[in-house]
Amino acid sequence: MKKLIGLSSIVVLVLLIAWGYFYFNTSPSDYAEKKAQETKQVAIFESNDTLIFEPKRSAEKISVILYPGAFVDALSYAPLARSLADAGYKTYIPEMPLDLAVFGKNKAEEIVKQNSDEHFVIGGHSLGGVMASRFAKEHAKDLQGVFYLASYPDKKGSLRKTKLEALSITATNDGVLNWKKYGQSKRYLPEKTTFFKIKGGNHAQFGAYGKQNGDRKAKISVEQQTKETSAAIISWLKYDEMRD
Repeated sequence: MKKLIGLSSIVVLVLLIAWGYFYFNTSPSDYAEKKAQETKQVAIFESNDTLIFEPKRSAEKISVILYPGAFVDALSYAPLARSLADAGYKTYIPEMPLDLAVFGKNKAEEIVKQNSDEHFVIGGHSLGGVMASRFAKEHAKDLQGVFYLASYPDKKGSLRKTKLEALSITATNDGVLNWKKYGQSKRYLPEKTTFFKIKGGNHAQFGAYGKQNGDRKAKISVEQQTKETSAAIISWLKYDEMRD
């Protein structure tokens, strides 16, 4: 009986993933593709299933790890990563198994280990932010801070008892984010958390992959939302370089 229940659970999980893939799956937009090909000031390459955006000039003291949202290709975050790298912040975007960060929560571990001379913040979009927070809870000593893009920590990723600092960015026209859970999740954020809201932005435009089912129409362009998102992250990072 236990084996039958276990098999049934696996079948249900597979069916849910298949449904989610066909219902929510997206592709990088032309804008994302273009930004991934602009290499004048930034070296863009792939290593160990991770997209890396590295400033060609001297980099800042902190590097960024960005976890993609559910069923979103890592390349969709090229515009944001490119903007951060242009400002001097080396940025890593791990490619997730089945495009689901829930299966790649510890992707950041190897990045941190293999680049021990760098200091890191980690964050993510939507489900990516939830998983990034769980990683941060388990590796707080290896990180400088955590950022959330239309996302929030759950109980398993609670940072309340850590000394990490956090940045929470949302958008007023986001139709995908569960705003009730977002409000409730604030109890899991660290004491030092900065909140920023993008007027007219939506859920999908934290990446660059076009429309997303359930989302509301944005009143600003994806280029504008990317600009405001990167500016908020950079401002947060530059605030005395995370007090270091």
